[in-house]
This record gives sequence, C-alpha cells and structure tokens, in this order.
Amino acid sequence: MPAAWWRRLRAYLTPPPLADEPWRQALCACPLAQRLDSERQQELRRLVGVFLARKRFHALADAELSDDMCTLIAMQACMPVLRQGPKSLRGWRDILVYPGEFKVKRSHHDDRSGVVTESDDVLIGEAWERGPLVLSLADVQLDLAQPWDGYNVVVHEIAHKLDMLDGPPDGVPVLPPHIPRRQWIVAFQRAFDRLSNDVARERETLIDPYGAESPDEFFAVVSELHWSQPATLRRADAVVADLLQAYYGPSSAPG
Repeated sequence: MPAAWWRRLRAYLTPPPLADEPWRQALCACPLAQRLDSERQQELRRLVGVFLARKRFHALADAELSDDMCTLIAMQACMPVLRQGPKSLRGWRDILVYPGEFKVKRSHHDDRSGVVTESDDVLIGEAWERGPLVLSLADVQLDLAQPWDGYNVVVHEIAHKLDMLDGPPDGVPVLPPHIPRRQWIVAFQRAFDRLSNDVARERETLIDPYGAESPDEFFAVVSELHWSQPATLRRADAVVADLLQAYYGPSSAPG
C-alpha cells in the first residue's frame, strides 16, 4: 500500500510527457506549436503532460469535448508558460468548456447612489482568480483554423492566469529576474494610455481596442498578438514587443 501511494504521488509530481501518438496528432492540428524549434517543442510536450495530469476538463451545455480537443487546449495553454514552467499553472484546476459564447451575470454597485444594477455579459473566455478557466469551444476551434489573425482565446485567458499569480490582475505578472519590474510598469502603462487615448478619439489602432478596457486586459490582448501577430505588435509598440519576447520567449508566428 505505501509503495502504491508513492507511485501515485510520484506520477502526480512528475507526470510523463504526452505520449507519441497524441503528441503527433496535436502538433499537426496546432500551427502555433508546429513552428516552435525542436527544443521548445520537447518542453511543450512535457508541459502538456503535466497540464493534462493536473487539470480537469468539464464540457458544459452539451459541448462535444473530445480527448483530442482537450490536448489542443492544453497545448495552447502551455505555450505562454514555456519559460515560466509548470509552477506558473498553480492555484487552479478546472477548465469549463461551453459550445460557444456564454453569458455571465454581473452586478454593479454605484457608490454614489447605492443602486445595484445587474447585466448579462456575453463572453468567449474568462479566467477566475483561484478558480476555473472558461472557454468557448467554437472560438478555440476558430483560433486553430486561423492561427495568425491576432487572436487566441486560450492565450488570452492564460495571460490573465499568469497575471493573477500574485493577486488580482493588474497587467503585471510575476516577472523573472532579467525583466526589471519598473521598466515593465512604465512601458505597459505608457502603451495602455496611448491605446486608451486613441480609442477615446475613435482612431484606428493596431492593438485590439478591447485592450483599453483595463491594464490587465491590455496585457492579455498584447499577449495574443505576441503569439499570433508579433509584427503587428512591434509596429504598435516595439518596447512592449521586446518585453513580451523576454517574458514569453520568441513568438512562433511567421514573419
């Protein structure tokens, strides 16, 4: 009995890399991973094995969620943590998958009037602090089919998870020693302010206007660009592009 317990514990602590056949199938279906160099592919394969061993997928509202799709979600979720390692995926376990867009009820309390209003937001993804990752399956599939369009819902929500490792999201994840925190804050605040100003004046922007919602949304939006349209991100803000490359590693996108 103690030996069986130890084997289970060891398997949890050091899950094996994804098996050969599931890995080959997932790699064929995920262009973002196909373009990684061989060393990072092997690290990704190891991380996907850890992810699938420690996370739990839940299909909601009759979503048809196959094992292959779970692997593809895991693969995209692990790309942003290639440099940070599996510890950066700590603090949460569940992935909730809807067939498409889903509604979330919000409550807003007006401090001046004391009035509480409720509304429904329609989302394609959401990340809860210390809670689940929520995804639209239709949008995950769209991102796999159109990998270089500047959007990736899994990357977006994982960016929020990384941002939440040290508390409520604020656009500043836990940074490695080689990235000065002050440099990050100054560069991202300046870029966020510029985008917010352009959006307020109804100017066209290279960065999705949704990034002007808040600093944490800005970080998630530019993370999507890093992985799917890094050339566009560099034209928009070369300093932010350099910092994201230092944080995530080189993008696998063409060009």
